[in-house]
Amino acid sequence: MVEVGMAASWGSILQDEKQLEELAQQAIDRALAEGVLLRSAQNPSSSDVVTFAPFTLFPSLVPSALLEQAYAVQMDFNMLVDAVSQNSTFLEQTLSSTIKKDDYTARLFDIYKQVLKEGIAQTVFLGLNRSDYMFQCSADGSTALKQIEINTISASFAGLASRTPAVHRHVLNVLQKTKEAAKILSNNPSKGLALGIAKAWELYGSDNAVVLLIAQEKERNIFDQRAIENELLDRNIHVIRRRFEDVSERGSLDQNRRLFVDGQEVAVVYFRDGYMPSQYNPQNWEARLLLERSCAAKCPDIATQLAGTKKVQQELSRPGLLEMLLPGQPEAVARLRATFAGLYSLDMGEEGDRAIAEALAAPSHFVLKPQREGGGNNLYGEEMVQALEQLKDSEERASYILMEKIEPEPFGSCLLRPGSPARVVQCISELGIFGVYVRQGTTLVMNKHVGHLLRTKAIEHADGGVAAGVAVLDNPYPV
Repeated sequence: MVEVGMAASWGSILQDEKQLEELAQQAIDRALAEGVLLRSAQNPSSSDVVTFAPFTLFPSLVPSALLEQAYAVQMDFNMLVDAVSQNSTFLEQTLSSTIKKDDYTARLFDIYKQVLKEGIAQTVFLGLNRSDYMFQCSADGSTALKQIEINTISASFAGLASRTPAVHRHVLNVLQKTKEAAKILSNNPSKGLALGIAKAWELYGSDNAVVLLIAQEKERNIFDQRAIENELLDRNIHVIRRRFEDVSERGSLDQNRRLFVDGQEVAVVYFRDGYMPSQYNPQNWEARLLLERSCAAKCPDIATQLAGTKKVQQELSRPGLLEMLLPGQPEAVARLRATFAGLYSLDMGEEGDRAIAEALAAPSHFVLKPQREGGGNNLYGEEMVQALEQLKDSEERASYILMEKIEPEPFGSCLLRPGSPARVVQCISELGIFGVYVRQGTTLVMNKHVGHLLRTKAIEHADGGVAAGVAVLDNPYPV
């Protein structure tokens, strides 16, 4: 049903190779001019050579009702993540089996326990997250919004997503489709994320304090981060970029547990590193603990990072849990629950055994997910079957969850990547909504949605983000 719409507007151009190639050149030049950039894979620590971030030649059709639904539930997800992060009993019970077998989650949990025991020093809490969805297609042709995951640490592409609408408008204007070009939504999530950081900075209450961005040594996606830094600088809030190593060598707490790095007081710590096991060594773990013990507002604090684990996501889908965490808010609970896909625990016992049996009987309907962020970790099909056969009698299975596989309706799209010719392939999209909230003590002083991210990938790629080199940047064309 959607294909007709494509054909009516710019679908015919996807058939014309020469016109595609010419349009692609136009689009790429505009993307470079707009700042849709990555550093090169060869030299990720330098901006001497940059390339365009991969993107679609055309925007992709998204049912406006689903886009509106995703926006409408974002403030509920903000509240939910915040509630989970403050409920130590729930976090401990939920992660108890996982931390026995998953060393990385266990290390994070250790820091969480230490901070709780000492007493949480920070009074301002900042959440910048991105909730990701796909459009489940039913046999009758109807579509439903289903959450894939929520990213509570280092949620990326707010900066680049703010720069892509101009590129797609340009492409449609070149084709003299000015009415269509005007339908591409304006979007500036980097400004929204910066507003959240600025609010936390202001509530911290020290004019000379800085924002500390924890950065990776090699960061291809630097321009995405700079967009947020620049928004802050426009408000006269200074950002310093440091690695975990720098914090461990030159960071300290004073007697009031205020954080100082290189002699500068830090009001807000914004993590763009520290979301994968490979990003930690003993020195980095030490630095993370120091940061967590401080009274700076962390984005995220360790509890909020744990609240974003797959295991927590799976537990939240149990009957009655949302009601327990968000008492007296039945409308919010209903909106949240409507977006949940099927989620299944693999803890030892009858329930886990049943889930494994179902997945082995119908592997194409499930995905196996470990407690990992950053794309490229999930197992599908034959790989999933092999993993489940190995795991099924081992306690290690508790560090995974099973999820119903969402089946969106594929569509033809032209993906543009450096060094590759423009080619039309069958694709599916994933929609992310950026959420921002700030809590002072127990009072939510900010709770909002601040923009979206559409990413599109060829269907042969089951898993992976833009930075993982699989999905490309896109924009929704509401229909």
